[in-house]
Amino acid sequence: MDNIYLKEMEDAGSNNNFSLIADFEGNEEQMMDIEIDQEIPVLPLRNMVLFPGVFLPVAVGRASSLKLVREAEQQQGYIAVVCQKQAQTDHPKFEDLYEIGCIAKIVRTLEMPDQTVTVILQGIRRMHLDSITEEVPYLKGGVTLLQETLMSKDDKEDEALIESCKDLTIRFIKTTDNMNPESAFAIKNINNHMFLINFICTNLPFKIEEKLELLKVDSLKERANKLLIILNREVQLAEIKASIQLRTREDIDQQQKEYFLQQQIKTIQSELGSNNQEQEIEELRQKGQDMKWSEAVLEVFNKEVDKLERTNSQSPDYSIQLNYIQTMLSLPWGVYTKDNNNLVSAERVLNRDHYGLEKVKERILEHLAVLKLKKDMKAPIICLYGPPGVGKTSLGRSVADALKRKYIRMSLGGIHDEAEIRGHRRTYIGAMPGRVIKNLIKAGSSNPVFILDEIDKLSSSAQGDPASALLEVLDPEQNTNFHDNYLDIDYDLSKVMFIATANNINAIPEPLLDRMELIEVSGYITEEKVEIARRHLLPKQIEANGMSKDDVKMPKRTLEKLVEEYTRESGVRGLEKEIGKILRKIARKFATDGEITAIEVKPTDLEEYLGAPYFSRDKYQGNKYAGVVTGLAWTAVGGEILFVETSLSRGKGGKLTLTGNLGDVMKESAVLALEYIKAHTKELNLDQRIFDNWNIHIHVPEGAIPKDGPSAGVTMATSLASALTQRKVKANLAMTGEITLRGRVLPVGGIKEKILAAKRAGIKEIILSEDNKKNIDEIQEIYLKGLSFHYVKEIKEVLALALTDELVEKPIEFTFDEDDNKNANS
Repeated sequence: MDNIYLKEMEDAGSNNNFSLIADFEGNEEQMMDIEIDQEIPVLPLRNMVLFPGVFLPVAVGRASSLKLVREAEQQQGYIAVVCQKQAQTDHPKFEDLYEIGCIAKIVRTLEMPDQTVTVILQGIRRMHLDSITEEVPYLKGGVTLLQETLMSKDDKEDEALIESCKDLTIRFIKTTDNMNPESAFAIKNINNHMFLINFICTNLPFKIEEKLELLKVDSLKERANKLLIILNREVQLAEIKASIQLRTREDIDQQQKEYFLQQQIKTIQSELGSNNQEQEIEELRQKGQDMKWSEAVLEVFNKEVDKLERTNSQSPDYSIQLNYIQTMLSLPWGVYTKDNNNLVSAERVLNRDHYGLEKVKERILEHLAVLKLKKDMKAPIICLYGPPGVGKTSLGRSVADALKRKYIRMSLGGIHDEAEIRGHRRTYIGAMPGRVIKNLIKAGSSNPVFILDEIDKLSSSAQGDPASALLEVLDPEQNTNFHDNYLDIDYDLSKVMFIATANNINAIPEPLLDRMELIEVSGYITEEKVEIARRHLLPKQIEANGMSKDDVKMPKRTLEKLVEEYTRESGVRGLEKEIGKILRKIARKFATDGEITAIEVKPTDLEEYLGAPYFSRDKYQGNKYAGVVTGLAWTAVGGEILFVETSLSRGKGGKLTLTGNLGDVMKESAVLALEYIKAHTKELNLDQRIFDNWNIHIHVPEGAIPKDGPSAGVTMATSLASALTQRKVKANLAMTGEITLRGRVLPVGGIKEKILAAKRAGIKEIILSEDNKKNIDEIQEIYLKGLSFHYVKEIKEVLALALTDELVEKPIEFTFDEDDNKNANS
């Protein structure tokens, strides 16, 4: 009730804190008879509802609200006062406001000593907010005035109703500790029915929703009846609380008596001689009283301390028991760090630490957004999987920085003992809690970001299966009551944000995989690697090698050559090593010369620092030969182009030979392609006898490298068609896609990597399945510049696009024996 005292009024010498009440007496009709403009300023309040006739001090902090107050005070006009639905909304719109409110006028503006502004408002008349017409510089809207049915001053029933409200309010004030007792005196002296009811509605600590329901009521008598129901309920609750407190006080008195007796015992013991064990146990008890424990945990703690007290300090069991109690006290029970709900700041941190990885960043920001709206939620279990060196582990630290949470990393590689996760039972010698509990003690918080690194490297042994033990840790429905064997008490892990990393999700057991949200962190493309090197790797290595950023410059073209010719990987770990090699040679040069002069590493300097290039990118080789077609392939280190070569040689039986270290799926694609060509000889103007008198050999170069997958199907079909018809393949063309026996072209994966490989090789046109168009739409426009795409459904469309009408310079002349001619004629 203290917040309604008007202590800075002119009659400050008066003992009556509600001195403005007298000014209101008898003005109900005058307040009902007011005129307002079609649009009036709208002042949104947080967790406050104003009723007609009541004076209410409001602390104004928003810039828009301050401007509204200043102008309204100068113009001496009316304003509409409404409560907003969510207190944390800083810039409320129409849908964020309750529609029922009160017309008010500004009585006074007070500049407070702490530089804040407090405005004293007087409610005038109920109104309905119809719309918001302006939002800048402050809210304005259209309102409808609501009628008020007043109570009769001579009606005995109304008088009894008012007195009942007074009595219950005074009882409530006296029963509640957080209400000023002087408020009861003020309530007694209010004689105006309307003001009394509205005054109680405004200032007593009811729920906002209940206050709004009371404000909606048109009849003052009906409002008083509803208020009486609420007051009855609140008084009963207050009296029950007081009764509970009284009983608790009696229990405390008994505890104090016991405490004094214990203190006397301690004094006697100290006179007889110091007792270190007793002192240590007392310190443990005191720490336990300060912990945020549930009743069940506190009961276990007290029981364990009592057991320690009964144990001889010279006994081996004493140290075991003491370690257990200290572990309980070290755990961060109920200790949570405050999350950073600023999405812009979190996004800035993620972008600062990592380039690319858009899907992962988007998922983290989605989690933050839901957390901001819901306030409390179970943390997600995320599994980042992808090739080594793409930043999965380091991303966890960035997530922790973005959320402003503690960071924990637990490497699971090679763990084969279930006790590493769940801990050992205390019956074993040397028992200790599992690594989950130990890491939480180390973090000092119950809601850290917990990185489970290399979760696919877990292995099982005679000591149990740690992957099965992780099922409870990573199940949001179970980890609210995680049971560690050593602790032997349920611990809540639901607020911990677990992020697992893996290279191969096929190695993770299916039940464990089902509990995690999978996010693929694919390998970086060349352009992304160059940006990562420029923004992160180069500055890091420059600092690590004792130089400043002005000492060494490495242009983008140098980094690009370094990526393409000296590394072949999905991530950037090898790239960082190569940059480190260059900088160490430069550091040696600086140390030898004794002075540092700025050096720019040009592309031509790389051979001096690193030697000859380790790798070479394939380049497009032209369309001079029949049967040589460019395909696109995906590898673990990015996209590559590959060439499918077909040659023909005379021989009975039409033998098909496949070479190039091909896998079973790729061999089947070659057989499918040949069968399709045989079935469509008429469309290609081929003589059927070719397949009986000429052997066919399909080869994919770089035979030492294993190759498999269905995506070379269209390439093989085009290669066969070109070799058999001796027609040239369209220049600067590449293709990828799986084929079926009836000639359908099916979609394949790795499109982004394949597109970039084609660009590097100088390809201008690419043939894809029509179903792969959605993959092209997801790629940024900058990566597609200079490429044109042909989307096909069937192989005949591929052949129509890929084969020209021009024959090669020296085409093969297909000749047949006389027997073959006879067979053909027959």
